[in-house]
Amino acid sequence: MARRRLIGKVTSNKMMKTVVVQVDNSYRHPLYGKVVHRSRNYMAHDEKTCLPGDTVEIVESAPISKNKRWVVQTVLQRAIQISELAPEGSA
Repeated sequence: MARRRLIGKVTSNKMMKTVVVQVDNSYRHPLYGKVVHRSRNYMAHDEKTCLPGDTVEIVESAPISKNKRWVVQTVLQRAIQISELAPEGSA
């Protein structure tokens, strides 16, 4: 059986080797036809030292802890940090 893969944005990295990934999903309501937007948070094991704002792909895995069942496989896009935007020599 193939493992599920989700793409989401890192919202928190305050735990050791764990990140919280927010996965957004939108679908059309079956009766009313309105587009419904939903988001869900997943705790994922992180060996790649992701930062908040990074876009990552997470893969389903065997349970690692009480709440962790996902692993960060790849970092698709790094977030732009404030220190990168400030020119050198400015305070």
